[in-house]
Amino acid sequence: MNKHPLVLLALGALFVGGACGQAPSSPTPSNPTASPRPSTRPMPGADDAGVVWMCRPGIVRNYCRGDLSTTTIDSAGKQTVVHADAAADPPIDCFYLYPTLSQQPRTNATLAIDPEEQGIARAQAALFGQVCNVYAPIYPQLTLQASFGDGTAIQIAYDGARAAFADYMANYNHGRGVVLIGHSQGAEVLVALLHDEFDAKPEVRKLLVSALLLGGNVKVPVGKLVGGDFANIPGCASATETGCVVAYSSYDETPPAGSNFGRAGSPTMFSYGSGDLQVLCVNPALPGSTAAELLKPTFQTEYVVGLSPRPNPAPTTPYTSYSGQLTGQCKTEGGATWLQIDRVGGTNVMFALQRYGGDDWGLHQHDVSLGTGTLIELIRSESAAFGG
Repeated sequence: MNKHPLVLLALGALFVGGACGQAPSSPTPSNPTASPRPSTRPMPGADDAGVVWMCRPGIVRNYCRGDLSTTTIDSAGKQTVVHADAAADPPIDCFYLYPTLSQQPRTNATLAIDPEEQGIARAQAALFGQVCNVYAPIYPQLTLQASFGDGTAIQIAYDGARAAFADYMANYNHGRGVVLIGHSQGAEVLVALLHDEFDAKPEVRKLLVSALLLGGNVKVPVGKLVGGDFANIPGCASATETGCVVAYSSYDETPPAGSNFGRAGSPTMFSYGSGDLQVLCVNPALPGSTAAELLKPTFQTEYVVGLSPRPNPAPTTPYTSYSGQLTGQCKTEGGATWLQIDRVGGTNVMFALQRYGGDDWGLHQHDVSLGTGTLIELIRSESAAFGG
């Protein structure tokens, strides 16, 4: 077993609210049930390797399958409906790990598919089915009830995710290109997975289309795109580069001192490299750009219609997207590196983004939604380059 540099981790560094974007409440004090290593006895619904999949082609209950139709609202308020479903035969796969959301009274979650996991599959993962086959395992993550995750608990979370990836590679990959997608705790775990399973293995690295590590504090040497957490996997420098990482944490102002994201001293589950490091920021709208670029944020409609200004008429599609209203720009300032989110001047159609959790968290809860439409386009571009 590889040994990872593990740190005591306040759960707050990974907290993300409910799947539909409601403001999170603080975890209530408790005495979490001790979490032994997962039993070797298969869970109900597990595949032959003992892995429980909430999203995978061919399973009866696939929480990433369904109507992906989206209402796009432009800066003038005009609505356009785009009908969409998951692609029938996409050329690549996506392997997705979700953020901290389990409400089980334990340190490490069981492999039950609870309502929180079902919701996050629809909120964060399902839309990527337009460009890839989505594989999303249940893993024994650190739960919201865990005040701290010690080295053993962190290792349990990682070992479960790593076992699911090994199952994917052995039984489902068949030499296809793969995009890794993770947010918050999911991104942190994928940092370790990339380090162990891709970085020093050229034969596996050649299958990496890209890794989307959002809100996870990926570290690189100051002013560079490679080094730090990964020796051979760089930050993406263009929309057609493959085998690279897209990473960012979103804020609408400079992250304050001691912020949870954007600063090299922010707590992480796994950390590699040493020296003068900074957090990696790659703009999903145009990797390699330091300019402000338009984003295509996409949210579940049930979240959007509860905010002001409320779209009129209310969209009837499962998802709502806004075009021409927000920009993202990678900035480095005051020891922090982050994706600066700004409203385009003169637009007032989209609701105001809220900083759930306070200034230290920035727009962490929105990291995926802010980039979803843009990231789908990026994967489509990378997939074409990978296949070419």
